Amino acid sequence: MNSMKIRRAAIAVAAAALLPFSLAACSDSGSDTKAAPSSAADDAAKTGDSSPAGGTLTGDQPFGPACASVPGEGAGSFDGMAKDPVATAASNNPALSTLVTAVKQAGLVDTLNNAKDITVFAPTNDAFAKIPKADLDAVLADKAMLTKILTYHVVGRRLTPEQLENGSFETLRKGMVTTTGSGESYKVNDTADVVCGNVRTANANVYIIDTVLMPE
Repeated sequence: MNSMKIRRAAIAVAAAALLPFSLAACSDSGSDTKAAPSSAADDAAKTGDSSPAGGTLTGDQPFGPACASVPGEGAGSFDGMAKDPVATAASNNPALSTLVTAVKQAGLVDTLNNAKDITVFAPTNDAFAKIPKADLDAVLADKAMLTKILTYHVVGRRLTPEQLENGSFETLRKGMVTTTGSGESYKVNDTADVVCGNVRTANANVYIIDTVLMPE
């Protein structure tokens, strides 16, 4: 009888000793199961399956080497410019300060800000710097000539990059501009390169160019 009790006690002790290991094994198995969804989410993030910030599609993003100099936030950022009409948006971009001065000199701020769905080919400060200073000063002082030049940079509808591949468009000046290129490389009138394209403002698509366009 005593032998039977001793055997039962030994079995109970052995079972008690094994119980923690069994619970640990169940716990480890549960952890593996919970980790799988997290791993799948990480994989999706790595492959870019999630939508970009703000839900903007990649194809709608600005492109070109000069885009790197645009501030990441604030009124002069791409998001900031998208909220303002074009003349106001340009005034927040330091690279377009000469253009903004010219627009003010010509009295075109309200005209551009109130226009509906236009495209602006916007010369950078460096583009204006290519013009001899005496000539540039003379143009800035001649409101009629300045207006002709600036309105030659504006098309009366929004143009997508695809439309620039082989296009010819009437400007507000009534002259024509031609565009060629593909992907992220475009030229205007075979003289000006688009250095930052597909920039959105509240009422315009802007293509920043490295040369001032001159009407015939």
